[in-house]
Amino acid sequence: MAIPQLSPEERKAALEKAKAARIKRAEIRDDLKSGKLTLQDVLKMKDDPIVGRMKVSTLIETLPGYGKAKSEKIMSELQIAESRRLRGLGERQEAALLERLG
Repeated sequence: MAIPQLSPEERKAALEKAKAARIKRAEIRDDLKSGKLTLQDVLKMKDDPIVGRMKVSTLIETLPGYGKAKSEKIMSELQIAESRRLRGLGERQEAALLERLG
């Protein structure tokens, strides 16, 4: 796929949009880490295009007491691919994740 040629204005707008998405995902991770949000709250927001693009592994690593190793172990136990995003979780995977971590 060829990279589209954007005008300087279009490029700036795209960069601002990407920055806003990164900030929103970071805020959700911070809220999850501090306890303002629960895992169930975040999974309910998976239809939001910005939240839906967050990786499941990143979400698990955000939880207090979980790091990369525990995240990988849980993902393999629940048979969730490392590259899976929140929007791509099936009902069974979501239920298993909530049962294991919720």
